[in-house]
Amino acid sequence: MTMEPATVVPASLLSNQSSVACAAATTTTENTLFGCFYILVFFLALNGNSLALWIFCHQRGTSSPANVFLIHLAVADLSYVIILPLRATYHLTGGHWPFGEVPCRVVGFLFYVNMYASLYFLACVAADRYLAVVHAVRSLKIRRARYAHIISFSLWALVTVSMAPLLVTHQTVEVDGATVCLQLYREKASRNALISLAVAFTPPFLSILTCYLLIIHSLHRGSRLEPAVKLRALRTISLVILIYVVCFLPYHVSRATFILGYSHPDVTCQTRRGLSLANRLTSSLTCLNGAMDPLVYVFGAKKFRGTLMQMFCKNKSGMSAATSGELKGTNEISMSAKSEF
Repeated sequence: MTMEPATVVPASLLSNQSSVACAAATTTTENTLFGCFYILVFFLALNGNSLALWIFCHQRGTSSPANVFLIHLAVADLSYVIILPLRATYHLTGGHWPFGEVPCRVVGFLFYVNMYASLYFLACVAADRYLAVVHAVRSLKIRRARYAHIISFSLWALVTVSMAPLLVTHQTVEVDGATVCLQLYREKASRNALISLAVAFTPPFLSILTCYLLIIHSLHRGSRLEPAVKLRALRTISLVILIYVVCFLPYHVSRATFILGYSHPDVTCQTRRGLSLANRLTSSLTCLNGAMDPLVYVFGAKKFRGTLMQMFCKNKSGMSAATSGELKGTNEISMSAKSEF
């Protein structure tokens, strides 16, 4: 997997500050909306993924491969959620980056590590659902938590190494007395980045679509799985596809358009402004991934869903201590039973 290469700010950047200024010229309304949006997503994603990670870590019994991938997905989301307040501050201060060069690089690095790690972990969840539904018996030997951890750590290493150049290249520039962090929205990029975009996004996306179609085909032919299990599998895959379509597909389409059109010599400043705004809007949509992923935990992990429902039911009803102890015992029995969905 080859990721989009780091944006190297050459000496010629000083002569091209007019084009950077086109991208940096945001209105007060835009900055306010972006800032409030990032704050909202921060609270939703932080609470949802923190709760999910806590539940996963306190579950008893052997973890399923799906649970392993979801744990790594939650970690990826939290690694990006922590820098959303910096993005919000950037916009709420009128498009000025007050944190310096190194934080600018780190924010961009975590953004791309989270996005591409999430893309591939979601693809792994879809692949696991495919094996569990279509090859339920034959896949028992390979669908183990140990192998899922090996795959997950390999993906972490691959994505981290691919994104490492972002940490060692200059990414801030002064425009009209304000500091612009180019790394936030990759304001400059070469056309060679199109290949990286295609290589990074296309394989997991096609893998998820393929798994979805194969699961539907298998269920249509007649599967021995219970109807409730079939429904949960389809819900999980459908939700993963929805996240791809809402959070990731618009960004990669807009990013390709931005790369092709922004540096064209005949493009006006107004057109660059439009391309930059689309780039920022779709980039912000990728942050919704962290807020939507907890839904995958609910539909994709039966143990997680059961624990979550009992937690909220217990808090809502204010049951007696005796009843709570009874439900706790029931929960321990159900949590110890191995379940795929």
